[in-house]
Parts: sequence; C-alpha cells; structure tokens
Amino acid sequence: MPNTREALGNAHQNRQDEFYTQRSDIEKELNNYNHLSKHNHFKDKVVFCNCDDPTESNFFKYFADNFTALGLKKLICTHYEPDENKKSYVLTISRGRDINKDGKINRHDVVKNEMLFSNGDFRSPECIEFLKEADIVCTNPPFSLFREYIAQLMKHNKKFLIIGNQNAITYKEFFPLIKENKVWLGCTMNGSNRWFRVPNYFKDSASTKIGDGNDSFEKGVKYCFVKAVVWFTNLDCQKRHEDFIPRNYKNYNENDYQKYDNYDAINVDNVNNIPVDYYGIIGVPITFLHKYNPEQFEIIGLERYTAPKDILIGGRLAINGKPTYARILIRRKKETKNGN
Repeated sequence: MPNTREALGNAHQNRQDEFYTQRSDIEKELNNYNHLSKHNHFKDKVVFCNCDDPTESNFFKYFADNFTALGLKKLICTHYEPDENKKSYVLTISRGRDINKDGKINRHDVVKNEMLFSNGDFRSPECIEFLKEADIVCTNPPFSLFREYIAQLMKHNKKFLIIGNQNAITYKEFFPLIKENKVWLGCTMNGSNRWFRVPNYFKDSASTKIGDGNDSFEKGVKYCFVKAVVWFTNLDCQKRHEDFIPRNYKNYNENDYQKYDNYDAINVDNVNNIPVDYYGIIGVPITFLHKYNPEQFEIIGLERYTAPKDILIGGRLAINGKPTYARILIRRKKETKNGN
C-alpha cells in the first residue's frame, strides 16, 4: 500500500479529498457524547457539518435520523462543490418544523436552500456565518487542509468532533493544543486503519477496492484504505477521566529503562511498560495519547519542540547515538485512586 502521509499530502492536489466515513464508525464514536452516555453534548445544540456532500454524508444521515433522540435544536449541512465557479446549497433541519406532518423530525423534514453565493468551501464567508451560529462542528474535513481547518475552529472557539490522521499530533501548529488540553483524542478508532467510501473518479491504487456486497461494503461502491485514523475533539467524555493502568505493571528499575543521551528523561517504547512508580520525565510514543488522562499525567512537550535544539540529534532524542521515533515527554502528576 502507498505511504499514507504521501497519499494524504497529494489528496488536495489531485482533488481526492472526499473520504466518506462509514456510518458504523460515526455511531461508535458519537455514542460517547450523546444521550446514551454520561455526557450529552448535543441536547439543545446547533450542529454544523461543513465538509460534506449531504446526499452522501453519513454524518448528515446520522444527525438527521437521530435529530429528536439527540435533542438537537438545528442541523446545518453545507454541500461542497469542487468547481469553485459553481454555486452550492445548504440543508437544514430545525426543531418544530415537521414539514411532512408525521410527528417526527428527521431527514424527511429537511429544507434545501440553493441560494449560496459560493461553492460551499468551509472558508467562504457564508460558511463562516453558519459556523458562528453553530455550537458543535462534526465532520471529516479535507485531509490536505487539516491545519487551516483546525485553526478556523479554534479562532471561532467552537466545540468539535472531527476525523484526522494520527500524524497531525506532531504538527507544530497543532501539538500545543494537545499539550494545553484544548484538543484531545476521541474514544474510538485509536489510530487504526479504516476504509472510507470515495467517489468513483478517485484514482485507483493498491489502497482502493470495489465493494462486492459480501461484507459491509456496498456492492459496486469504491473504498479507500487509510492508515492511522483518529478522532480529534474538545468534547468531554468518560474515557478521558479513566486512569491508565499499564498492562505490564512494572516498577522502575534503572537497568530496565534507558536514558536519552541528550535529555534528562527515560525512554519507554511501549506505553504498557510505563513504570507505575516513576515521577520523572518519560519519553513515550505518540500513541500514548489514546490512554492519556490529564488528571494522571502532565504533558511536558514533544521532543523536537521541547528539548534544546543544540542537543538534539537530527531533531530527535537519541539513545547510544541513535535517534528515536517521535516522543511525547510526560510526567506522572500524582498517585491516583487506583494507586498507580
């Protein structure tokens, strides 16, 4: 399969930014924030899906079908037209507008407004006005425009639940949001490899397939395999407050944990080997963030942005002169209720 980072980087150039998320993946994640969970973030809220084709998007279908159960106030979904010279449209569903008089508010009560003056790009003035109205943004934004997209959400101080690539954690503009607990990882996917539905014009490669109808993939529909997929959010959830108990439950022994040549911290290659009694600085893989509880650990930084540049080897921490992979520097904050 092709290098995922390269594939995502070329997506915008090749107009291959349309990755449609499967309904099952949306439902699994949203169940941690809706009326079925301890934290119901959607009651009386305006939800905006600003990077979707409403006729294809499972985000729109999920929120439309569950409008009443979620207690939504309004759903807004703008359509993106790839041709910037063409105008687009917006779909809305609003509380109290039972258009077909069946006693339910769902996708049959949608209002289509074709009066947009732009192509529905999330950066357009019209879409920004919808963004200002929204309480929560939930979508799968263009992979190639992730930095610009997240910057817009932060500028307008919006709650969100979006899909991205795990490598975004290391972006210079993005990692500070993780460190300052302004953004964190969602509850599902956890950097796994996922299949996304894509338009038929999507270029064929070793990472695409056509559904044969014998599994969860719809027959005749094209899918693309994407590595290291995660949810990014600033919505609170129960998982975020669960103490991480390393599976191997090891105590610290200096013979078992190497120190870096160029930074005063110990290295841990597997998060399940984090010593339960060590309160110094620890370098861990970025996958640690799937276990991160801010009440249990403090994030010191990402090695390349934290350690003095004059002691980094090739921009990395090193052991015996050999640079390590990306490492997040953490420190245990206190003894927790589980005693670790």
